Amino acid sequence: MQTQTINISLPTPLLKQVDQLAKEEYSTRSDLIRQALLEKVRQRQEWKQIFASGRRAAQKLGIKSEEEVNQIVSEFRHGKKSS
Repeated sequence: MQTQTINISLPTPLLKQVDQLAKEEYSTRSDLIRQALLEKVRQRQEWKQIFASGRRAAQKLGIKSEEEVNQIVSEFRHGKKSS
């Protein structure tokens, strides 16, 4: 994998926490930050998939607004049938 070096600025207290965590995990600062960024990217991709799935489901059900979703959820929570 090709890599590229970047510079970032972190508040000193955060950098101390990063260094301590890296030490506890027998890792380097770079590896720890790389892993954190990969996890953030993965989470963002998962949320995009969840929202895309929700949009497709809403489209199939004819739901056109967030207000309609809120109404359906509210009715479900209160044991009412959705119209």
